[in-house]
Amino acid sequence: MPASTQLAADLRLVLGQLVRRVRADDPTPPDVTAVLGLLGRQGPMTTSELAAARRVRPQSMARSVGRLVEQGLAERVSHPVDRRKAPIALTARGHEILGEERGRRADWLARAIDETLSDRDVQTLTDAVDLCRRLLDWSPGA
Repeated sequence: MPASTQLAADLRLVLGQLVRRVRADDPTPPDVTAVLGLLGRQGPMTTSELAAARRVRPQSMARSVGRLVEQGLAERVSHPVDRRKAPIALTARGHEILGEERGRRADWLARAIDETLSDRDVQTLTDAVDLCRRLLDWSPGA
């Protein structure tokens, strides 16, 4: 097995475990947080757009959206051009919950970095983040 194949497998495994660990203390269910995060980053989206982005069936997303609306975290808004569409947007409470979740995750990770890594390790991690960004920008055949 080529070294890059093993590195890719190790990196994927460790990053997945890190993401799950950071999310472990979230009081909000992961599927709810994921939809809140999408709406927070992308702005209002239709249920179909949300389903495509999360790679779930529109019926499943409709149920998730319904729960968010019932909880007052999201609301249906008017589409600026097509009145047949009813995009979903975060409410002020939805933005608040999303901010709390993001803050909790960042705080956990920052504390772990501060208490676990040396100054040299922090620089190595900083370099690794930059390398990961380069990997994200890579496109086959480009």
